[in-house]
Amino acid sequence: MFHRGTQTLIDAWSLLPGAQRIPSRLSVDPAAFGPLLPQVFVANRTGEGAKVRFAGGWIEGFHDRSLAARPWLDLWAADSRPLVASALIQAFREARPVVVVAAAGAEGLEIALAPLRGPDGRPDRLIGLYQPLGALARDLRGVEALNARVSIGVGPIRPAPVALACLDGRRVA
Repeated sequence: MFHRGTQTLIDAWSLLPGAQRIPSRLSVDPAAFGPLLPQVFVANRTGEGAKVRFAGGWIEGFHDRSLAARPWLDLWAADSRPLVASALIQAFREARPVVVVAAAGAEGLEIALAPLRGPDGRPDRLIGLYQPLGALARDLRGVEALNARVSIGVGPIRPAPVALACLDGRRVA
């Protein structure tokens, strides 16, 4: 069972049109997150992970810096990056949200990740939410690096979106 804030992101994503095949970022209504909006971020998928497009004020305060255009994996301890990179891949491959359970110092944190399609229809964005698990974590500032503990896929595995490839005018994949 996830924290109520984490579940809010999962439920909002699941209700988006096309959630069974990864919804469009245009279908996301920020008002659906209400008071959780400062804990929300959006990132572009990159070959090596994701690059932050937008991060709410609470997240930037948590990391004590602006995160725009920063590689998201750089926010994690070096030994946590493979697990987090795998969670990102899993969210897109399985077309479902993934929750990374993490620690920042002694405080627990759930970070929900859900894939989105960009304006060209490709699954290349994600929406995420940082949910502190303890009362003290709400006031935590200047975190150096997050430590991932486990990642959990949420909901049914859906078929990955199919892309067709052509070579010399012939469909090959």
